[in-house]
This record gives sequence, structure tokens and C-alpha cells, in this order.
Amino acid sequence: MIRRSFLLLAATLAFGAPAIDARAELADITARGTLKVAVPQDFPPFGSVNLEMTPQGYDIDVAKLIAEKLGVKVELTPVTSANRIPFLQTNKVDLVISSLGKNPDREKVIDFSVPYAPFFNGVFAPDSVDVAKVEDLSGKSVGVTRGSVEDLELTKIIPADATVKRYDNNNGTISAFLSGQVQVVATGNVIAAAILERNPPKKPQLKFLIKNSPCYVGFNKEQPALKAKIDEIITAAKADGTMNAISQKWLRTDLPKDL
Repeated sequence: MIRRSFLLLAATLAFGAPAIDARAELADITARGTLKVAVPQDFPPFGSVNLEMTPQGYDIDVAKLIAEKLGVKVELTPVTSANRIPFLQTNKVDLVISSLGKNPDREKVIDFSVPYAPFFNGVFAPDSVDVAKVEDLSGKSVGVTRGSVEDLELTKIIPADATVKRYDNNNGTISAFLSGQVQVVATGNVIAAAILERNPPKKPQLKFLIKNSPCYVGFNKEQPALKAKIDEIITAAKADGTMNAISQKWLRTDLPKDL
């Protein structure tokens, strides 16, 4: 027995300890009693800090909802766009809930839940402006932030007789819309929410999408029980109106029906 133990010790020293998968599956999170979640720190309304330096936003509410449904406490870790996936891969967090979009490159390294939040670029205008498709922009003035995704995409398809006014930043685009310098704005739903936050007399309504990229919860691969549970929680929250209430709270709009 002593000789066998000595041989095992020698093998460990020579070749290193056996690899241990530290990724937290559902049972591990439940046993620990804490769900560790990466959330945005400077991307309102999805994630920011209030005057008391407390995290707040759409993603923070979703993280708290999931932890509540799992029956565990939530531990929030502020991240940037650049380090949110590395934090997951190095097991600093169990989940990424940080306005995370899905694309083929990311799908090679992590898995995704069903979508939980809308994130898109679209054309917005007041209810009184009759626009339903890109052709309806003919003869209208359109405000857009210079060099943005919506600027690049809209330039490819906008009618030649539409007047495009480009502004150097989102604040300029918002001001142009509120002051009536343009009839229509092409922007993201986050910026539209910022306009609605000001409660203007002319409220921007989504007329049509330019590019759609909803948000997903990210987690490490090969965690089927965790994925199934997260999908179940999100699906139920969309069905019972909980997720729509979060959308109304932070985006000032209902969830898209096809989310």
C-alpha cells in the first residue's frame, strides 16, 4: 500500500495532477449557493451603476431573476465587452449576462441560451410619420450617427431622394430628432430608449429593422443541465410577462413577439 501511494505521488510529480474541470454545472451552482454572473458596468440601460454605486440595468435584473429561480444568491462581476468571454472561459463566472450577441466565432467557444432581450438597429419615427419599409423614406429627412452600424447599413439601401443628415455622436442624433431637424432617425433600440427617457412630445416608434442581434446568456460548452434550466427560466419569464416588465422598465417598450 505504501509502495502504491509512493508510485501515485511520483506519477503526479512527474506528469502533473489530473486535469479537473472547474466549470460550474447546475448541481455545482446549487450546492455552492451562489451564481456568479458577468454583467456590464458602463452600458446603460443594460448595465451601469447608480449614485450609490449599486449595479442596475436590464442585465442585472435578468441575473437576479435567474438566481432567484435557481434558489441561490447572485454574485455580480462587472466586465467589459473585451473580457466578458475570457472571464467565463477562465471560470471566474458561471454565466455572462452582458448584452451578448451570438455569432459563429463565439459559438465555437461558448454556448448560448434562448434570447432574453432585444438588441437591434432600426428606423424610428413618431406615430404621425408613415414609414413601414425602406422605400417609405423617399423624400424624408433621416438622422443617423456618422460611421455607426445603422449608417453603414442604411447607406446601402436608402432611396436616392431621401435626405440623410449625419451627426458626430448619438447625442447629436437625439437632439436632431427632438428638435425636429429630421423626421426619422436610424439608430439602436438602446438610443431610442434614451430618447424615451426624456419623455418628449414626439416619441420614437420602431418602423422597421435594419439589423437584428438579440442578447443571449453565455455559458461554457458541455453544460446541458445548466443550459436547459436557464432556457426554462427565460422561456417561462417571457410567457408570464416578467421579462416584458423588465423590457418596459429599462427599454420603455414591449418585447418583440418573435424574440
